[in-house]
Amino acid sequence: MGDAGRKSELFDQLARVGKAMGSGKRLELLDLLAQAPRGVAALASAAGLGLTTTSAHLQTLKRAGLVATSRDGTTIRYRLADTDVAALFAHLRSVAAARLPDVEAARTRYLGIDDGEDTEHVDREELLRRVEAGEVVVLDVRPWQEFAAGHIPGAVSIPVDELPVRLSELPADVEVVAYCRGAYCVLAHDAVRLLEAEGRRAVRLADGMLEWRLAGLPVAGAA
Repeated sequence: MGDAGRKSELFDQLARVGKAMGSGKRLELLDLLAQAPRGVAALASAAGLGLTTTSAHLQTLKRAGLVATSRDGTTIRYRLADTDVAALFAHLRSVAAARLPDVEAARTRYLGIDDGEDTEHVDREELLRRVEAGEVVVLDVRPWQEFAAGHIPGAVSIPVDELPVRLSELPADVEVVAYCRGAYCVLAHDAVRLLEAEGRRAVRLADGMLEWRLAGLPVAGAA
């Protein structure tokens, strides 16, 4: 039989990853880093956190080997350590959604569909078919830094907060398929609602850039 103390030590080491992910805000930081590397200030702003708190969360994630750093001039930029971290994050979401009814309730409230009025969506296979047929314009509504770090080939970049004043950049007679970060990203929902209110034909991709990358589909602009 194996040594009980050594067995406990092994499982304690494994638990370091679980403990690092045991915070909603740290999961939010992983979600952001799955889109593009960022400095502490940019992450703090995007996550609605103070700089000191953000730094502490990032150090916890780094000690668990989930994020890595590089220097860009005087700025320390954080990124996911590897694609397996993105896959782990996506799988955690899937398990939580399957096991915890509260996840779905929180999702519908956040995405603004708790009244049952969801925006129309298509899956990745249908999007690829429509793109191949030249039937749609693909619209990336994430912040431009995320678009620059990698996007669906051929996509047009208009961040959702700029969409009201940049509608003229989209052809009026072609359907728009909007996408954002992932299955729990509200930006594409907001874009579709805005486009429909302006009389445009619009749907959204059912998930987003995280799932697109994990599916091994082509990514343009990635370093």
